[in-house]
Amino acid sequence: MARGWESKAVADQIEEGKQAPASVPQSTVTPEQRERQSRVSSLQLSKARLLDQLDRAKHPAHRQVLLNGLQAVEKEIEELTI
Repeated sequence: MARGWESKAVADQIEEGKQAPASVPQSTVTPEQRERQSRVSSLQLSKARLLDQLDRAKHPAHRQVLLNGLQAVEKEIEELTI
């Protein structure tokens, strides 16, 4: 009996799932590198948030606090990416 196109698609997905792990090379990222990448990603999100807040800030003292925070985040990103 012929299979329907839906069951054929499911069968193809199962086969692709079995083959995918073999075709993906093993990553040689160390735990330290993974932690560093995670930290940089977190800092980039913080930077984006600070820039957004800076765009909306009106009070000079608040803007200065945001600028100080932005400088600190940028410095740490630079240190981690060297």
